[in-house]
Amino acid sequence: MRLLYQLNAAFTALIIVVMSITAFFIYSLLMDTLILDEQRQLKQRAGWLVDITNEQDPNVRIPQLSKLIQDRNFPLLIFDRNEEEVLFRTLPKSTAQSWVERYDSELVDKEVWESQGESYVVYALPIAPGNNRVLVMATPLDDLQAVQSLFAVRMVGVFFIGLMLAIIVSYFLTKRLVTPLTRLKQEVEKIEKRQFDQVQTVKSSGEIKEVERSVRQMAYELERYITSQKQFFQNASHELKTPLMSIQGYAEGIRDGVFERDAADKGLTVIVSETERLKKIVNEMILLAKLDSNEDVYHPEETNVVELISQAKDRLVPLAKGKDIELHFEQSESFYTYIDRERILQALINMVGNAIRHANHQVTLHSFVKNDTLKFLVTDDGEGIPDELLPQLFERFIKGKGGETGLGLAISRAIVQRSGGTIRAYNNEGKQGATFEITLTKRMANKDT
Repeated sequence: MRLLYQLNAAFTALIIVVMSITAFFIYSLLMDTLILDEQRQLKQRAGWLVDITNEQDPNVRIPQLSKLIQDRNFPLLIFDRNEEEVLFRTLPKSTAQSWVERYDSELVDKEVWESQGESYVVYALPIAPGNNRVLVMATPLDDLQAVQSLFAVRMVGVFFIGLMLAIIVSYFLTKRLVTPLTRLKQEVEKIEKRQFDQVQTVKSSGEIKEVERSVRQMAYELERYITSQKQFFQNASHELKTPLMSIQGYAEGIRDGVFERDAADKGLTVIVSETERLKKIVNEMILLAKLDSNEDVYHPEETNVVELISQAKDRLVPLAKGKDIELHFEQSESFYTYIDRERILQALINMVGNAIRHANHQVTLHSFVKNDTLKFLVTDDGEGIPDELLPQLFERFIKGKGGETGLGLAISRAIVQRSGGTIRAYNNEGKQGATFEITLTKRMANKDT
């Protein structure tokens, strides 16, 4: 069953249950309400009768009493409770006599009196000194039950109309709710078929809108991931193919005697060099794959990151001197966190080494700590990063001018992200060069993901 019909069925069942329970309680309470209201009216009538009977002038009292009783068709009874004698009645004789005899023993505190299969709502009022005489006002219960039945019929009609309206409203509301889900399902199917360029925005609100945004973001990330994977395999095949071709060419030349003596020695040197380069590329690819997976290659321990920056700078001093680059380090206070010491050192060396290769005269290292966050900046005074290269600078096999394997910055990003930090690069405003920025936050012990 489609979700639209399931929701409609659920709403309809809920409405029926709620309205049925409501109708039951209303119907049950209605008779009590009618009895209380009728007793109030009987009390008022009894007050009128008492006022008339207290009239001193018989010429006024008797005509008013007769007219009031005839006009209003009052079922009433006046009796002497001591003598058990009926003084006046408009009720059947048998009913009146039965009530007189049972009054003190059975009926005095009851709201509904019965006699010969008929029930009456009554109001009894003593009207003489000593409470000897009692005025009883009565209304047949059948009259109230007729009102109750009429109300019940009308209530059923009103509830039926309300149920129909509620079902119609729930249908449109449910359709409005389900339609975005149906559209969202269609967009997910496009993602399943890798039709990322055809994914469209779905008009919705609330949580569905949040899900829709997540789906579109997922589509974007999947497209980017698939594109990067394709690019990775293309670049990887190219990077591996080049040294393999050199190795194969020189090996075949030496085997076939094309290269002899010095040329053969040079060929062997090239083979060894290209083999080392090939080994480096493969090792870096394996490391990247392990960093991206859950393999146990990351071993965090409490480490002073500022000390690691100083070590990275010391290791790269010979490289900087060889290129006549000044290397400055503006050191901040210590910053301890749980990270993999060797991996972070590798990422720092990659970043600083990259800056030295692209600098003209100077590279500045700057670290500063604020609250539980450390920022480390590597700034060079080179030509900067080309605009077309900047968005994909940390992708695999993306090499700038003077790059080696194109994996160094990708490894640095993977290490920093594994350490719970972020890494980014941007060109300096108003001056030459670029800046690489690493942000790390303090981590708890044994947190390695």
